[in-house]
Amino acid sequence: MKFIAFLNDNGKPALGVRQGHGVVDITALGFPSTLDELLRHGEPAMQAVRAAIATTRAVLPLENMRYLPPIANPGKAFAIGLNYREHAAESKFEEPKFPVVFQRYASSWVAHEVPLVRPKVSDQFDYEAELVAVIGKPGRYIPKETALEHVAGYSIFNDGSVRDYQMRSAQWMLGKNFDASGSFGPEFVTADDLPRGASGLKLKCRLNGETVQNANTKDMIFDVATLVSVCSEAMVLNVGDIIITGTPSGVGLARKPQLWMKPGDICEVEIEGIGLLRNAIVAEQ
Repeated sequence: MKFIAFLNDNGKPALGVRQGHGVVDITALGFPSTLDELLRHGEPAMQAVRAAIATTRAVLPLENMRYLPPIANPGKAFAIGLNYREHAAESKFEEPKFPVVFQRYASSWVAHEVPLVRPKVSDQFDYEAELVAVIGKPGRYIPKETALEHVAGYSIFNDGSVRDYQMRSAQWMLGKNFDASGSFGPEFVTADDLPRGASGLKLKCRLNGETVQNANTKDMIFDVATLVSVCSEAMVLNVGDIIITGTPSGVGLARKPQLWMKPGDICEVEIEGIGLLRNAIVAEQ
C-alpha cells in the first residue's frame, strides 16, 4: 500500500491510501490521522485498512492536495553519510568501514510541493536524493539477519545541505539542519510492495529538469538491514523512527563548476516504485 499524509478540508491532519490517481481518506473511515499512530497498531491495523479500502469508492483527487511529511513526529531521524562509493570518492573521503551517522530534526524538512528555503547566510545550498526506511517494529541489538522485519516501509528524502556551514567543523549537524532545508515524502510504501530491503531501485535527482544524480539503491555500501542493525546497537529503535540512507554521486559540491540550488529552481527526487518528491526553492525572507 501507498500512504499519503495530508491536510483535509478542515485544515486537520489526515491519512490516505493511494488508489490510482486519487487517495482514499482512511481517517474519515475511522483510522488514525497519522501514519505514526497507525504503525503503532501493528499488522492488524494494516489488514483492517486493506479491507476498508477494498469496499470504498470515495477517492479524493491528488490535484491541490496539501501534503504533509509521511511521518509526523519521528522520535529519531538517523541520516547516513557517504553511503555510496562514488559519492565518498567525489567528496574526497575514504570509503567508510562503519556507517557515518548524524541526526536530522523534523524542523529541517518540509513536505512534497512545499518550498525549500535557501538561507540568507549562504548560497551553497545542495541537493541529495535519498531513500528513507521507516521503523515499524521496535527493537534493540537487532541482528542483521532479522533487521528487515523491523522495517515497515520506505519513502523519499531530499537531504538539502548548506555546505559551507556543514564543512566549518568536524560535525555536520548544523549544515544539515537549517529550517526547511530538506524534504520528505510524498508517499510511504509498505515493505511488502517493494523488493527486499528496497534494493535494486533506480534513484534520480533532477534540478530544473536536468538529471544530476542517477544511481541504484543496490549500490549502497551499507544496506538497509545493516543500518537498522548498527543503529539499534546504540539505542532502541521505536515505531516511526526513520533512517535516511545516504545519497549517491553527483552532488553540487563535487561538480566543476559547483552547482547550487537557488531561488526559482525546481528540485525533484524520484525512486522507482516509491514515487516523486518535488520542491521549489525560495529565498529566506
